[in-house]
Amino acid sequence: MARSTLTRREVLDAAASLVKQHGPAALTMRKLAAELGTAVTSIYWHVGNRESLLDALVERTVEEMGAISPAGRTPAERILSVARILRRELRERPHLIAMVHERGLTERMFLPAQQALVHEVHAAGLRGARAADAVRAIQFQVVGFLLVERNRERSPAQSPAESELWDPVDAPHDPALARALARPADPERIFLLSVRALVASLLAGPRGPAAVPRGRAGEAGP
Repeated sequence: MARSTLTRREVLDAAASLVKQHGPAALTMRKLAAELGTAVTSIYWHVGNRESLLDALVERTVEEMGAISPAGRTPAERILSVARILRRELRERPHLIAMVHERGLTERMFLPAQQALVHEVHAAGLRGARAADAVRAIQFQVVGFLLVERNRERSPAQSPAESELWDPVDAPHDPALARALARPADPERIFLLSVRALVASLLAGPRGPAAVPRGRAGEAGP
């Protein structure tokens, strides 16, 4: 039995869920109607045709990516928090982000994160081209890291595996290094390590690098 009431938000929520799980190709009006327990005509009434629905999903994704609230006591901590938020948000919605990109709205989507970074690099004393370079370097680091990360996740099983390539016996001058490289990589740890180093370098002043405090277990603050 079809539902008697339905909201536009419920339609968009269900559509976003289908795209997140299976990609845009899986989003059909019939499948969406079945997911919501309603008639296809009701879907059209709330969001128009499929193209209008995709446009609405893209617009909502852009808005969601704008909800960035930096946290931390110093500009360096807050910049690191922006980087972590941006990576998390991009990881959670790859198919929707791809749709945003296909519609030429990527730069608009990244604008709130850029604005948050601009605020923090200004607070750290950077201005002009140096501030702009810092903002872009951090943004590129986040996006580039994510692309490498997703490529590793999607790649076929490697033979030989990294653990087989790094035998301590074959690295007598640094067996601890070999043991570390033989263990699976921790993407979160590597991400924090790389962004901390980048931020410290970018914010370095006459007295040396800006401090980027470390949290517990090698993690940054929120």
